[in-house]
Amino acid sequence: MQTTFASEPTSTDEFDYTMLLEQARAITAGEPDLIANLSNLSALVYDQLTDVNWVGFYLVREPELLVLGPFQGKVACIRIPFTQGVCGAAARTHETQLVRDVHEFPGHIACDAASNSEVVVPLMVKGRVVGVFDLDSPSVGRFSERDAAGLTQLGRFIETLNWASL
Repeated sequence: MQTTFASEPTSTDEFDYTMLLEQARAITAGEPDLIANLSNLSALVYDQLTDVNWVGFYLVREPELLVLGPFQGKVACIRIPFTQGVCGAAARTHETQLVRDVHEFPGHIACDAASNSEVVVPLMVKGRVVGVFDLDSPSVGRFSERDAAGLTQLGRFIETLNWASL
């Protein structure tokens, strides 16, 4: 199967999350290593979405604690407790967090002062949170409900990868 990638990212309203999911399936097919797959997925999403400055994963490595995983973007916070920030809220509630303006989010952690909006998808395997899929943008209101739904769908696919290899 040949995979084609858009040469130019498209606007949010036009973005094809079905194609992104197909691309994600294609680049992970047959690869059992979770970290390799998460690395390529963060690169794929960072490349395809416009107006994002950070795309990556935080993984549960200790109880109630997220630890930085594969990502694209500037240097990031390394450890985030479930009790702090947008990532912590997604891990704690098991619900996708769509934040129009992170500066209005109680307990927001400013890993990059240039980030102004965020969407975080919790990743669940066998009923427990194993990590979060995190995207930041320098623009307030960058992410829509449509983006959150498309990224949540991608998150459901990510949950099917080989988490036993972690």
